Amino acid sequence: MPRLTARREVWPIRGAFTISRGSKTTSEVVVAEVADGAHVGRGECTPYARYGESVESVLALIEGQREAIAAGMDRAALQSALPPGAARNALDCALWDLEAKRAGKRVWELAGLPEPGPLTTAYTLSLDTPEKMRAAAAANASRPLLKLKLGGPGDLDRVEAVRAGAPEATIIVDANEGWTPEIYTRLAPELTRLGVAMIEQPLPASDDAGLATVERSVAVCADESCHDRASLAHIRGRYDVVNIKLDKTGGLTEALALRAQAEAAGLRIMVGCMIATSLSMAPATVVAAGAAFVDLDGPLLLAEDRPEGLRYDGSLVHPPQPALWG
Repeated sequence: MPRLTARREVWPIRGAFTISRGSKTTSEVVVAEVADGAHVGRGECTPYARYGESVESVLALIEGQREAIAAGMDRAALQSALPPGAARNALDCALWDLEAKRAGKRVWELAGLPEPGPLTTAYTLSLDTPEKMRAAAAANASRPLLKLKLGGPGDLDRVEAVRAGAPEATIIVDANEGWTPEIYTRLAPELTRLGVAMIEQPLPASDDAGLATVERSVAVCADESCHDRASLAHIRGRYDVVNIKLDKTGGLTEALALRAQAEAAGLRIMVGCMIATSLSMAPATVVAAGAAFVDLDGPLLLAEDRPEGLRYDGSLVHPPQPALWG
């Protein structure tokens, strides 16, 4: 009889991480484990207050599936048992991991996908003064892809500073819903001039209709505006890229389905993450092969990672080993 356990873990961040909504110095994650006596499947999620989640609420949702898991609930049943979000993500990924261990196969084999290779991930610079962001960019100028957190007065100065600090890097920016339509209209041509490759979620998800009627000289990516396949109707015509995060989709199962449907709709793919350990990143590497943008740098922003964590060679992230997941 499968047995479900779940726990809260706290992982320190290197320094502090700041976006337009505030700063934090630790990452709180929830780990779900499903054990059958011979094998243990694991999954990790990051509850996010922006989506009405807390560690306590996510743990309660997971614990609420204890009897169903003991009765043999599979991934297909899980999709209707829990809504998209962090709790379902942890359980879905734990069930994928358990299934792979039972079969003696890797998850990508079970999913009918080719073995993933190394991926080039973005490296995120958190929101700060232009001077500090320039210094951070200069310290990471050898990385091919930098992601800048924006969303406040002085954003253009920040991008100018980062471009000066890392003149060869590809730059993408994330406003975390922090702009107005007027700010977007003013900044977009300047970001084009600075060679910015993509703008992530410039406007609030509840007020992004204007993106359908403005010239998008820089590709615009939906993050908070797109959670799962049900979101695609909302973002049609407003965005060029969709950021797939397993904590939004509710796991790898929906993430793979969302990717297929988004690509069929002509959208480019970004695969992103929250600040979390390699256990959160591992399932995302399965979705990320061939994506236009990969942002799986969560462990690089932590003070420490799991001992069996993903291997990072600079900005190259390698697929997980079985000891970690999948």
